[in-house]
Amino acid sequence: MKRSLYLFGIFLSVFAWGQQQNTPVQIAVGGRGGLSIFSSGQSSAGLQLGPTFDVDFGKGLLAGSDLTLNTQDGTPIEWAFYGKYLIQVPASNILPYVDGGFSLWFYTGGPYFGLRFGGGAYFPLANNISIPADIQLGPVFSSGSSTFYFAMTSGIRYTLP
Repeated sequence: MKRSLYLFGIFLSVFAWGQQQNTPVQIAVGGRGGLSIFSSGQSSAGLQLGPTFDVDFGKGLLAGSDLTLNTQDGTPIEWAFYGKYLIQVPASNILPYVDGGFSLWFYTGGPYFGLRFGGGAYFPLANNISIPADIQLGPVFSSGSSTFYFAMTSGIRYTLP
């Protein structure tokens, strides 16, 4: 629990630093859902659902957090922190991105540390509303073995005015 609070403190510090840089900060909230696969000797597929939150510091840099519930055996819950870089595409309103970060996984026997990497794109739907399409993957370091995680998700994202 101490480690979770420590990581959340780092996230808040990054947010406060962005506020001091006199750059316009935009906050977005949303939800995601899709397919997740865990592989540790044998693979299991399930659904993934949860809320998302990110802060846009300008210049294409975002920091965010996800809290997702997975339906595999043991009901893994992921609390992820990540940095995201938006790739500007001329003459297009689609925003592709790459991201990377770390996560805490809560399932069968305690919190485990994981790394996550991926990418996707935001597809604008209306003013301040977009549809993300996302792929995430990475290892989860559990006791005695490592588990590999893969998720394909979509959802809805609303940028607060």
